[in-house]
Amino acid sequence: MRHFVRLVDRVSDLCGIAAAAMLVAAMLIVVWMVAYRALGNSTYWEIEAATYLIVGTVLIGSPYCLKTRGHIGVDLASEWLPPRGKRVLARVLALLGFAVCVYLAWEGLQLTLEAFHKNEGSGSLWNPPRWPFFATMPIGLGLTALQYVADFLRPAEAPAATAAVSGQGA
Repeated sequence: MRHFVRLVDRVSDLCGIAAAAMLVAAMLIVVWMVAYRALGNSTYWEIEAATYLIVGTVLIGSPYCLKTRGHIGVDLASEWLPPRGKRVLARVLALLGFAVCVYLAWEGLQLTLEAFHKNEGSGSLWNPPRWPFFATMPIGLGLTALQYVADFLRPAEAPAATAAVSGQGA
């Protein structure tokens, strides 16, 4: 199990790197767009490309965010619990998070496949295919579901197992 947890943690780290790269690319596109338009030029692709990248950043970066406890959590109720109660609550929340991520990943996969089979485009002048944009949902949330499994399997004494519930996270 430790090997599985380490593997998922490494994949989550790679997702964080990919998300950071997508965010930098989106930022560079927006900066270029502002400078290019300030010179009186016009383009048609950059807003859509930046939007695709930003949405991809959120979804692909989700496993890393969960691993590092970068999400916002409400820990008021858990502060009143004894250590064992905190561990139980962390496991229950991991199971609920897993279920939500699996459901959304499944729905995202259906949406991706439908867009792929219909050869659906965005409808803009640039008209990129929509399936790569939609694919970030099953990929990101599927990997987030795996991170929930890793969190559930992580030894109870490990700090990451209860960080979101014990107030050590965000």
